[in-house]
Amino acid sequence: MTIMQTVYWLIASVGNIIALYLVNEHGSPFATGLFIFTLLYTLVGFYDLYFSHHNLNRLYPVVAYIRYFLESYRTEIQQYFIANDTEENPFNREQRTLVYQRAKNIRDTIAFGTQRNLLEENYLSLWHSMAPQTVSDDAKSVIIGGPDCLQPYTASYLNISAMSFGSLSSNAIEALNLGAKKAGCYHNSGEGGVSSYHLKHGGDLVWQVGTGLFGCRDATGKFSPTLFAKTATLPAVKMIEIKLSQGAKPGHGGVLPKAKITQEIANIRHISMDEDCISPATNPECSTPIKLLNFVQQLRELSEGKPVGFKLCIGNPAEFLSLCKAMLETGITPDFITVDGAEGGTGAAPVEFSNRLGMMCLEGLYIVHNALIGVGLRDKIRIIASGKTASSFDLLTKIAVGADCVNAARTMMMAIGCVQSRHCNNNLCPTGIATQDPARAKAVDVLQKSDRVKNFHHNTLKNFYELVGSIGLDDPDKLMPHMIKRRTSSGLLMPVSTLVPPLKANVLLDSMVSEQTLPEPWCEWWVQSNAESFYVYDHKIVHAPVLLATEANAPEINTP
Repeated sequence: MTIMQTVYWLIASVGNIIALYLVNEHGSPFATGLFIFTLLYTLVGFYDLYFSHHNLNRLYPVVAYIRYFLESYRTEIQQYFIANDTEENPFNREQRTLVYQRAKNIRDTIAFGTQRNLLEENYLSLWHSMAPQTVSDDAKSVIIGGPDCLQPYTASYLNISAMSFGSLSSNAIEALNLGAKKAGCYHNSGEGGVSSYHLKHGGDLVWQVGTGLFGCRDATGKFSPTLFAKTATLPAVKMIEIKLSQGAKPGHGGVLPKAKITQEIANIRHISMDEDCISPATNPECSTPIKLLNFVQQLRELSEGKPVGFKLCIGNPAEFLSLCKAMLETGITPDFITVDGAEGGTGAAPVEFSNRLGMMCLEGLYIVHNALIGVGLRDKIRIIASGKTASSFDLLTKIAVGADCVNAARTMMMAIGCVQSRHCNNNLCPTGIATQDPARAKAVDVLQKSDRVKNFHHNTLKNFYELVGSIGLDDPDKLMPHMIKRRTSSGLLMPVSTLVPPLKANVLLDSMVSEQTLPEPWCEWWVQSNAESFYVYDHKIVHAPVLLATEANAPEINTP
């Protein structure tokens, strides 16, 4: 027997006898309480020993529950008492504190120097200029809308990323949308469709049409042009985003747990309340590159010329080049492309998908940006970055690598009170944000939290423009990838680069009509890509480049 099994039998026998004796002799409250304790211990322990399905309960009757209790608070214990300011994931204490400070409009400075290891391999930084500039007001917005767009939209550099009603509570959606209106940015609806809470306060909306076609599907689950047009033409809806994949779970449809599906959500999405709402991994209207672009054109016409684009996480670069070939073949281009990163968040995803699939945001941006340059379409298509943006530096790096503007989700949740408890998938969010429990949702004060969204947006952009100016630029559009410095294993600071060389303007396009040789691995990916199909068999082995000592042999960098 284990020690605790021995203890159980002692309490069940000797303990009960002594407690019963004390009750009979003295009848004191202590004696009565002791007898109740030993009796309950005996009953619970007997169940554990002979009926429990858990090994721990059978070997350590009763006391095993102490482990389960402590384990249920492991995340909170680690967050509050163990982890230091820079080691938690996905957002460490330093990042969360910065968001809270800027959202509350209080002091966001630090004292006594950085806690970061500036010599850490892959540490990113900037080189400042001795001639800092000021970013003009004319350079503080981005116009989204290609040549076929009739209603172009002027966007902020920082916006609210996709979070559905269903994943978030009604009060959280209202706070985010009202905050977007106050901040002057857009609010992405998420794939759950446009609800009354998205429309109540009149904030600018990007309607995300997910693989489940929620909000524009008929009774059989197929796309309904009539239902789509009804919502897409609303004044509050400024752009349409077709979701192909999500960075936190690429290749896997969205998941809304059954516990969070109310009758209201079921009505909005046209789904059942009796099972988890799982979107298909593939959008049924976008099974090939050409079908996707035809769908883009259809939605643009149905929305009366509003900007239409799509969101994806980059995997095999050859598959994105298939999209580029389809654009050249059909003459149809999206107004924007949202690039999600593997580091992005979600309310629920399989561990393997979140941990092991997809490119990170900066890598995906680099591929998309250079591919569009190579086919001569970069000036027609805006790129939106989505994935883990907590600070102005995070915002700047994405703009520098190729994005035109950035979406943030989890930090916007933090602005309205999220504490990273990671209970988004069980309806037990302690702050009332990622839940459909009405009692919990009431904790979100819409007016107060919308101000915090506005503050976080304003203060992050303020520091972003100051950072841009500190490196000698007067316009974020002048940021380039080589301006982000990365610490190498040798300890040197080198420009941010990947195994993939940058492309010159139109080089992929020119290679289709001439003998021009493309750099590797672009050449292999371009040959493999096919406008008729997304799938490309991954057989290209990308070799690590040799670090060259002389600047003359360094890879060429695109300049404005």
